[in-house]
Amino acid sequence: MRYATKGLGLSAALAAAFLAGTAATATAAPAEPDGLYAPSNLVLTIGEGEDPSLATVQRSAVLSCSPTSDGSHPEPGKACAELRSVDGDIASLVNTDNDGVCPMIWDPIVVTAEGVWEGRKVSYAHTFPNACVMENSTGALFSF
Repeated sequence: MRYATKGLGLSAALAAAFLAGTAATATAAPAEPDGLYAPSNLVLTIGEGEDPSLATVQRSAVLSCSPTSDGSHPEPGKACAELRSVDGDIASLVNTDNDGVCPMIWDPIVVTAEGVWEGRKVSYAHTFPNACVMENSTGALFSF
C-alpha cells in the first residue's frame, strides 16, 4: 500500500507540474495582432529614363514606417519622419524650386514609390532632368 501511495503521490505531483506549466503558458501575454497598426510600407525605386513604366531601375529600397521605422532603406527613421510631416503626400516632399546648382544636362532619372501609407494606396512617379537635380530635390526619402 505504501508503494501505491508513493506512486500516486508522484503521479499527482507530475500532473500538477504539467498543469501549472500549461497554465503558465496559457497566461503568457499574447502576441500583438497584425491589424493593430495601419500598414505603411513602400517600395522606392530610382531608375534611368523618362517614362516610369520603361525606366531601367538602378536602385530600390523597402521602407516600413508602422509601427516602427524599418526596411532596407539606409535611413528609415529620417525618411519616415519626412513622410509623416506631409501625411504621406510624397509630391509635397519633392522640392523642384531649390537653390542647388546642377549642370543643364538631360539625363533623365525617374523615382517611384508604390505601396501603402497608413492604409491608403500610394502610387507616385516623378522624372528629374538628371541625378543632381533629383538629389537636390528629394531629401532623405530617395537617398539610397
